[in-house]
Amino acid sequence: MTRPRAASDRFVAQLPARVRTAVKIIHSPLLEIRPLAVPVETGDVAGVIFSSANGVNAAALMDVDRDLPAYCVGPATTVAAKAAGWDAQMMGATAQELMAGLLSLRPQSPLLHLRGEYSRGNVAEQLTSSGLTTREQVIYQQHLLPLSDAASLAAEGKQPVIVPLFSPRTARQFADGWAGSAPLWLAAISETAAEPLKTLAFERLRIARAPNPDKMQKVVKKLVKHAMRVEGAPGAD
Repeated sequence: MTRPRAASDRFVAQLPARVRTAVKIIHSPLLEIRPLAVPVETGDVAGVIFSSANGVNAAALMDVDRDLPAYCVGPATTVAAKAAGWDAQMMGATAQELMAGLLSLRPQSPLLHLRGEYSRGNVAEQLTSSGLTTREQVIYQQHLLPLSDAASLAAEGKQPVIVPLFSPRTARQFADGWAGSAPLWLAAISETAAEPLKTLAFERLRIARAPNPDKMQKVVKKLVKHAMRVEGAPGAD
């Protein structure tokens, strides 16, 4: 698992028990989330936008005003925002769906997108150019990490290694860091995330039908099923 530990644990917990028991889970986060010690001014803000649970967690640490409505991407982010005390509403599974939903809803503005140092979609810029004034502020950093010792050891083995990749940046980090000869079975959350992986010598590369955890789980389940059929492989890492 290549996501930060909390997100990886949520993903694994939602896999069927038969999948979890068929594999050995190896945690190798490729990103470390570091909240920034910065003030967040919300005096004139009418609502906040969260595009990840990491943004929610960082905003909660900064004690951002919980009385503001929160517009979120995806169910995990929405659940996290509600648990942290915001009146949160899921506006779509992707940044594009969130923007379309907000432009249809036309809530009071300005809105404030609280995001990480690296973010895709230009949410604030696109919403503002479409007539819904939105500012943005970086409240956490995403530092790249190397493969863990356990992951590097698995890479040198003979059993299939199944690796879900959830962003283009972590996919590139994985592609640059993988040096093993184990059969490699890759799951990418999008075509963009799959692109850096095409330089690797993999057995299979499958792309989720939509960029969300549910579709990624389906891909992982299929990869586990296929990997278990590989001759001489009683299990997978």
